[in-house]
Amino acid sequence: MGGAGLIILDTHVWVWWVSGDAALSAVHRDLIREQEAIGIAISPMSCWEVAMLFDRGRLVASVGALEWIERAVKYPGVRLVELSPRIAVDSTTLPGDFHRDPADRILVATARALDCPLITADARILEYPHVRTVGPTLKR
Repeated sequence: MGGAGLIILDTHVWVWWVSGDAALSAVHRDLIREQEAIGIAISPMSCWEVAMLFDRGRLVASVGALEWIERAVKYPGVRLVELSPRIAVDSTTLPGDFHRDPADRILVATARALDCPLITADARILEYPHVRTVGPTLKR
C-alpha cells in the first residue's frame, strides 16, 4: 500500500466507524482496526461534510459538530491530512468520467495524491477505475 501504508476513509465510513453504526461492513471494520497502528487519513473535506450533516439534521449526536469532529480526529491512528492546492486543482481534472460532487472529487484526488486506497461504500467511487478503493466486501 502506498502513502506509507495509509488508507483514507470516505466520510460515511468515518461517521459509521466513529458512531459504531451497523452499516459499517465487517470488511471495513477489520481493515480500520488493522490500520490503527499504521495510519488512517481523514480529509478536511470530510470534516466539512460532517458539519453539513449536522446542520441538515442528518447526523445527530449528544455533542455539536465541532466537538464531534475534534473527538473523531483523535481516534486511534487518525491523521487529518492536508487539503493542498495540488489536491484542490487535481480534483477538477480527474482522468476519465467522474461525477461532479466536489466532496467526492476532493476525496478521490486526496487518495490519488497519497497513493493510498479510499475506503468507501459509494458505488460511484468504487466503479471509478482511476483510484484504488476497498468496498464493503472483498473482491475475489
